[in-house]
Amino acid sequence: MGKPNGFMEFERTDNSACSPLERIKNYNEFHSPLSEEERKKQAARCMDCGVPFCQNGKMLRGMISGCPLNNLIPEWNDLLYRDHKEQALERLLMTNNFPEFTSRVCPALCEKACTCGLNGEPVTVKENENAIVEFGFETGLIKAEPPKVRSGKKIAVIGSGPSGLAAADTLNRRGHSVTVYERSDRPGGLLMYGIPNMKLEKWVVKRRTDLMKAEGVQFEMNADIGKTIPAKEILNQYDAVILACGSSNPRDINAPGRDAEGIYFAVDFLKATTKSLLDSAMADDKYISAKGKNVIVIGGGDTGNDCVGTSVRHGCASVVQLEMMPKLPDERTENNPWPEYPRVCKTDYGQEEAAAVFGSDPRVYCTTVKEFIKDESGKLSAVKTVKLEFVPDEKTGRNVPKEIEGSEKVLPCELCLIAAGFLGAQSYVADAFGVELNARTNVSTENGKFSTNVQKVFTAGDMHIGQSLVVRAIREGRDAARETDQYLMGYTNL
Repeated sequence: MGKPNGFMEFERTDNSACSPLERIKNYNEFHSPLSEEERKKQAARCMDCGVPFCQNGKMLRGMISGCPLNNLIPEWNDLLYRDHKEQALERLLMTNNFPEFTSRVCPALCEKACTCGLNGEPVTVKENENAIVEFGFETGLIKAEPPKVRSGKKIAVIGSGPSGLAAADTLNRRGHSVTVYERSDRPGGLLMYGIPNMKLEKWVVKRRTDLMKAEGVQFEMNADIGKTIPAKEILNQYDAVILACGSSNPRDINAPGRDAEGIYFAVDFLKATTKSLLDSAMADDKYISAKGKNVIVIGGGDTGNDCVGTSVRHGCASVVQLEMMPKLPDERTENNPWPEYPRVCKTDYGQEEAAAVFGSDPRVYCTTVKEFIKDESGKLSAVKTVKLEFVPDEKTGRNVPKEIEGSEKVLPCELCLIAAGFLGAQSYVADAFGVELNARTNVSTENGKFSTNVQKVFTAGDMHIGQSLVVRAIREGRDAARETDQYLMGYTNL
């Protein structure tokens, strides 16, 4: 513990952010790092707890508490405070393949379980992590280090999202020969096309995949296994296969008028914007434009917020975000004690920006879509919403939504974005390999295992556990890599 009274001496200070009205002028990340001296003070706030809940990473009442990667947070905070940044980097990379990703897009589960946060402000763990990993890149400490010995084993990883990249990186470092297959034109999966630039600029993703290529990982783009390339060909060519294709079946909204022109899934909207931005700086007009349109986003989660922020940058005429559930409390309630993940209302960057442009928070709670209204040409012109109340179900006793009679409202809308989550893996990949799916349409394995019902085929990430977080996907990839290595070698030191 570098400074025993650091948590009492120093207040939490976050990286500064550009004002909402300034940052919506571009698609860049908008936080500026603290000075080196101020960053050391933030690291000094870490108490080096006897029981570091920050690195626990366990489920408490259905929510993750602490870091799923079990990052050695107190250790590298102490080293950062003492100005031993090279050693801090070593400790960070022991548990996390891609700190440059998690330090940008993770909701900081570690901070939610920080002991300092019990009676005050938690340590700036996420920003400290970013400072350490970017120091590693800036100084050349993070560089290509191809394995000196190869095992002779060949592995195919299907999907280049965080779990696929983590599995590929881990197995490549072990000495296996790894090829990653990606159906899109660029590697990264949701890191590339599912998360907007404002949260994760794409040069960060490319920097990592370029490094992996230099270390020997092969990438095959525009390779849609099960469609353009037969699964049998992959099975015949490789000693093991890891399916890491994500949870990419978007949940739909079944309401009258769903066939109207102007209704899109959030993932298609976000991908089109990012691809156009990368291909032509938005000059090619090959994206779903919100410019001048009244936009309604269905879904109150992170993806919905990303749609709000992106629509504002397009220059939408208005934006409303519909949330089916009631507004969460602003502070923890008695039945949600620390160190559980706090079920509290947060206002994210997109909502801040919409409020700055249009004068109010875009979110409307306890509301769903009752009907999509089309004009004579079949284009979306409005959305009819209805308010909901939650009442106990007679059979189960659980609260279920019920429409409130007479609460219908018609909102003008020319662009509706469905951000209602995902239902599981796309079946064509699973069918191509013959792997079984469970009731939630995720690839089925034994509890705690990654091997499927098909010999030498493993799975990881959202395809395995359902829609989750980048940090958890990385853990899935690492664990799947370990089990694959055990299968191939008869033992593992991963």
